[in-house]
Amino acid sequence: MLTEKEKASLGLLYNNNYDPQLIAERTYCKQMCQQYNQLSVADFQERTELIQRLVANIGENFVIEQPFYADYGYNIQIGHHFYANHNLIILDDAKVTIGNYVFFGPNCGLYTAGHPFDIEQRNSGLEYAYPITIGDNVWFGGDVKVMPGVTVGANTVVGAGSIVTKDLPENVIAAGNPCRVIRTLTPGDTQR
Repeated sequence: MLTEKEKASLGLLYNNNYDPQLIAERTYCKQMCQQYNQLSVADFQERTELIQRLVANIGENFVIEQPFYADYGYNIQIGHHFYANHNLIILDDAKVTIGNYVFFGPNCGLYTAGHPFDIEQRNSGLEYAYPITIGDNVWFGGDVKVMPGVTVGANTVVGAGSIVTKDLPENVIAAGNPCRVIRTLTPGDTQR
């Protein structure tokens, strides 16, 4: 018989509300986030060390502005040269893989967890978790939310306030609710 954690890792419906292992792991992560969020913004060394203990893997040269929230931490893999502005939320009930040179504006969220449409399943506490993958050189404007199972291709720019419900290809500018491709990036694109 599969554990609730094993069901989650396979993308099956699972219940994390009553499973002692998942409750303990989630509580530990939330305590670490709370500790991180209470550190002095000037204490770069301790902030760095705590994030390195919290997430599964993180590359060189990263900044995660406080506050930061996660569910488990051990499902998060982040590449080199990462920047997240204030209030990044990663509900990492499934694996979250983030490439190199990825930047998040404030109030962004990566949500691997979702709930079934079936009322009885949802009311019984069941949920699902699908992985999120973000390629290299992706920039998310403020208030972007990425939903379960989404892949964002390399070099893509996602406009502020977007709700990303479907995969985005490489080398595009995308925005909206739901997020859609606006156009392909061109060599002439420059900073405003």
